[in-house]
Amino acid sequence: MDFKQYLQVLKDNTPYDFSDYSDNSIKRRLQKVIADNDLTLDDLLKKTQCDKGFVERLVEDITVNTTELFRDPELWPVFYEKLLPTLKGKKTFNIWHAGCSSGMEVYSNLIILNELGLLDKARIYATDISAGMVRSCKKGSYRYEFNKNQIAEFEKVLKKTPINGISQIDFSKYFDIDEENDRINVKEFLRKKVDVRQHDLVQEKVPFYNKFDVIFCRNVLIYFNASLQSKIYQMFHNQLYPKGSMILGNHESLTGFYKTKFLKNGPLYTKTNAFHFKYQ
Repeated sequence: MDFKQYLQVLKDNTPYDFSDYSDNSIKRRLQKVIADNDLTLDDLLKKTQCDKGFVERLVEDITVNTTELFRDPELWPVFYEKLLPTLKGKKTFNIWHAGCSSGMEVYSNLIILNELGLLDKARIYATDISAGMVRSCKKGSYRYEFNKNQIAEFEKVLKKTPINGISQIDFSKYFDIDEENDRINVKEFLRKKVDVRQHDLVQEKVPFYNKFDVIFCRNVLIYFNASLQSKIYQMFHNQLYPKGSMILGNHESLTGFYKTKFLKNGPLYTKTNAFHFKYQ
């Protein structure tokens, strides 16, 4: 049995379908799972068929959950320089973080929205395929040592490039820091602001009835093949309001047909019309 055949078995026996992920990426991650757990491919097959807990850990291992507070700090001022004019005049607006991982980018966004006086207007949604990441996002508790340097880098960027005049943030308003136990904990008022759900972008319909003004989906689509990327772009286009914006990762970009449906403005891809795609 090869990896392609294994992915079919995974699809047939679990809720997860990774058959349209990038071949090199998924093969490399499965090989690491096998090595880390001292398994053969046949062992992997048997555990997939009978051990639900193992399958959940497998999903966490083969999906990419690398994130941090204020990741790519130089991009946040750019986001809000371009986003703020479209959000400020609205009574309410909806933001979806698709593939939210453990939620650090979600809370980074909420902090900036609060500093700009926009948090009360915002309705924030976050989804991830991994049940473990959904639990982490809801809990909002992260390693302090891992994130303190990233926060410091963001502070440097903010001083150099203020967001709507904001050049400094008092992070004690948003986090309880426990250096002794290496924890940084998001305060409850931010955690309560997010509707977090487990959701598979590949197989499931969007779990929210409303449309969105902004969709964050950063460093997720690079692990999909071209056909699957197209399906997700169609989904996002349908879920955005006219002139809503999609935000992708640094190494992700639109190609071909989709360049006509989104206007690129720095890291933002803005829906150019109300044309709706039909997708499966």
